[in-house]
Amino acid sequence: MGAKAEEEDFAGAFPILDDAQVAKLSRYGVEESVPAGVVLFREGQRGSDFVVVLSGKVEAVAHFGESAETTSTAFNPGQFVGVMNILSNEGAYVTATTTIPSRVLRVPLNQLRTVIAEDITLSEIVIRAFLLRHSLLLRLGTGPKVIGSRFSESTRTIRDLLARNRVAVTWIDVESDPRAETLLRNFGFTVADIPLVLVAGQPILRNPSLAEVAAVFGISADTSGREDACDLLVVGAGLAGLAASVYGGSEGLSTVVVEAAAVGGQAGTSSRIENYVGFPAGLSGAELAARAALQAEKFSAAILVGSRAKALNSVGGVHTVELSDGRTLTARAIVVATGARYRRLPVERLAELEGSGVYYAATELEAQKCTGPVVVVGGGNSAGQAAVFLSRRFDVHHVIRGTSLDATMSRYLIDQIERDPRITVHYQTQVKALMGANVLEAVAIESADGKRTELTACGLFSFIGAEPNTDWLNKCLQVDEDGFILTGSDVTPTDGWSPLLLETSLPGIFAAGDVRHGSIKRVATAVGEGSMVVRLVHERLSSPVVKA
Repeated sequence: MGAKAEEEDFAGAFPILDDAQVAKLSRYGVEESVPAGVVLFREGQRGSDFVVVLSGKVEAVAHFGESAETTSTAFNPGQFVGVMNILSNEGAYVTATTTIPSRVLRVPLNQLRTVIAEDITLSEIVIRAFLLRHSLLLRLGTGPKVIGSRFSESTRTIRDLLARNRVAVTWIDVESDPRAETLLRNFGFTVADIPLVLVAGQPILRNPSLAEVAAVFGISADTSGREDACDLLVVGAGLAGLAASVYGGSEGLSTVVVEAAAVGGQAGTSSRIENYVGFPAGLSGAELAARAALQAEKFSAAILVGSRAKALNSVGGVHTVELSDGRTLTARAIVVATGARYRRLPVERLAELEGSGVYYAATELEAQKCTGPVVVVGGGNSAGQAAVFLSRRFDVHHVIRGTSLDATMSRYLIDQIERDPRITVHYQTQVKALMGANVLEAVAIESADGKRTELTACGLFSFIGAEPNTDWLNKCLQVDEDGFILTGSDVTPTDGWSPLLLETSLPGIFAAGDVRHGSIKRVATAVGEGSMVVRLVHERLSSPVVKA
């Protein structure tokens, strides 16, 4: 079953384009005859073209594990070379070389983005292949390296940033990996310098900030020459924020998006979304987020990943957001779409084992760290999607506090869980303890009748509750008792004005998605609110309200 599931997982990773699709791409690129042995692009090179093999053969070689180890893939006529990072400014993960005299089509990246935006079929083929290849590279451990300690908060934060942005890296733990000492000694560093980030063709990053990591991997927009003022500033690049940026940019507003961690938000960590309208076969949260980000960039929205909002101010109709890197952005209108985060389980050693067995997402990166049974906690759709995804490789213990999943989870997920022999649901049960020396080895659970059971587990995936990401607002907006932002008729009016539907207690500042009081925690709702809020922004800009 596992082998079959894995084969299905990667179907479509190396498609062959038909003549009509190659002809369409040819209008955007240049054909070139290349002798054998010519390097088309090297590992670490930025800005490499999208390469389609027209005749002959191209070999892509990636390093993994120890530096001397390599893996290679041959690309034949009709196939294209590359992974998801080709669409960003991140360096290439592979070195591509012709093995026999060949003819190739080179398509510049700006032209590839145009094709993807205009041709639905090619977009489906290319993006799906890129994402699947990325998953394969993750399993191999290719590309850049992060050296650090599992006990280091800064190391965990960097790994989370890279994982959520679908960057394939090799993780080398100084606590247990014998390669760490050799690499540190070879580069002249000590444990005091970690975390270290090693990227081909780039300076070694020593204990870097998130913004520095985002910049070197090309997951943050180039802001050189861009002013710190815009029409619309969107805080948060989850699906609500991305939708707002797409509609803001497409309707002529100069739009900037700031995001602390990764494009896609919580939805971006979903392994499979099967009830989103228009995608009957389902799609991953990462794929949906990648498509939305491409749309936003098509309409000239700048997405600044690794930029954490630190403070919000609004004086005399001028709205500003201070970022953790010291910059201050000014906007005519602001959309707060910072979403919500999962609550942490109230058990000892949780923080110690985060990243070493305790996870808050179920993607390829987390799955590859597991070698046996896992525990999933939570009764919502995110927990259900995680359980179904993980059961393709492991036995899953699904722990929920309630007596049923019916009130909290979509029916299609409940049906899949009930049919899956590898998923065992533990009702009216809570996690009580985590066991293991340096990594998670077992989880103790307790049922309503007080019975305690110890489950062997190498991973605990937690998806419980939701806490709004509103700490940075410093109480400048009205919120409910749980910290979710009040909007529209829920706002207590002051100074004789009434906020618009998604407008907060400050005119010109709006909230959309999971961060908003009363929002429905669904992907379609987040996208809908992000799309709708731009119309309200236009309305407020045409009829401004100035509060002292």
